[in-house]
Amino acid sequence: MFEPAIESRPWSEQRAEDAVRYAAQLDYLFDRSRFYQAKLRGAGFSDARSCGSLDNITNLPFTEKDELRATRSEADPIGTHLAAPIEQVVRIFSTSGTTGVPSYIPLTAGDLDNWVRTSARSYAAAGVQAGERMVSTYNAGPFVAGAALDAFNRLGMCHIPVGTGNTERLMAAVQLLKPHVLGCTPSYALHLAEWAKDRGIDTKNSSVKRILVAGEPGGGEPAMRGKLEEAWGAKVTEAMGIGDISVSLWGECEHQQGMHFSGRGFVHIELIEPETGKSVPWEDGATGELVLTHLQHRAAPLLRFRTRDHVMVWTSPCACGRTTPRVRCIGRTDDMLIVRGVNVFPSAVREVVNRFQPLVSGVIAIRPKVRAVKQEPPLPLVVELNEGVEPTPDLADRIVKEIRSTLIVTTQVELVPHGTLPRTDYKTKILDFKNAV
Repeated sequence: MFEPAIESRPWSEQRAEDAVRYAAQLDYLFDRSRFYQAKLRGAGFSDARSCGSLDNITNLPFTEKDELRATRSEADPIGTHLAAPIEQVVRIFSTSGTTGVPSYIPLTAGDLDNWVRTSARSYAAAGVQAGERMVSTYNAGPFVAGAALDAFNRLGMCHIPVGTGNTERLMAAVQLLKPHVLGCTPSYALHLAEWAKDRGIDTKNSSVKRILVAGEPGGGEPAMRGKLEEAWGAKVTEAMGIGDISVSLWGECEHQQGMHFSGRGFVHIELIEPETGKSVPWEDGATGELVLTHLQHRAAPLLRFRTRDHVMVWTSPCACGRTTPRVRCIGRTDDMLIVRGVNVFPSAVREVVNRFQPLVSGVIAIRPKVRAVKQEPPLPLVVELNEGVEPTPDLADRIVKEIRSTLIVTTQVELVPHGTLPRTDYKTKILDFKNAV
């Protein structure tokens, strides 16, 4: 553990500490955040005391990402939720933004240190150790994943940042510098293995013994994980964060029973029903959307921020000794489709398709008929075959039946040769609306 005294403390003690931090954070929001002054007073809360304690947090409104975007202007490029003087901001990350206009994410020195500590807890859970060499594809800027890179230094690792966009450079680093750890998205790890195989490079017997995946769902899917571990001869663990709140906020330990919450003391976590917003109790097997609240953040703190990450949770003890809840990401609610009343997550479809390995490559594309959440069956699905595989006459029908049996949704499967679907050096989109009307 990176911080054993904190990470192994009974979770039951955490809420009392968080309640104190939450009260101070509310005071800060009413004092410094124009966004929350207006939002909370508009919702009937005149001051921090009127909001109540942490036990009353569900009475407060959610924060949506679009609300934050709407407050940006030439005068307020970050948004009115900026709550610290710009002179105190030491780092500004950005996201690409759905409209093409970046969303800026500022951090004070204290905020940045909290992010690095959170990430260090997350990656230490995977079993990485001081002195090990790690090659990564996460860009140090402008995106928030760059903050996680500081965690590798904090852990005493030898970090070899390659960034995105140069597969040849990355594989040269693997061959020449012989790193013990690879950090990238799961889809890129799969692409690297395929790229190497085409060039006679044996990844299975390389120096890489651990792969830390993040940035998209997939690392926790048994079939995808198995495919990566077989291709690389390495153990795969996943991490997850959200740029507006903190990077690497969840990290999987070597027991691989879900990702441990790594932000204790810095972030309060809730679980809600995506459709109703009602709270869902934290208990083994529960599912819902994550809602996050900063507890000691200064630059741009957020309150009840809807992440759109749909997860399954576990609270039972883990053999590693960490006491925080654990999650596995099922998918993102903003990627979810509804087919005849059934919620369909793209990553869940991929997980079912991957049951047909080694006949399939693990790469799929869902191509909805209309540009909308609601779709009529059958849902068009392109499934890529594995290298050298000729489909049997019944393979597409078998995949359709398996998806129908597991997810209660009817699909129309098109089988395509290996290499037909695109690979990327970062996140691979499963949803493809290019044929939609």
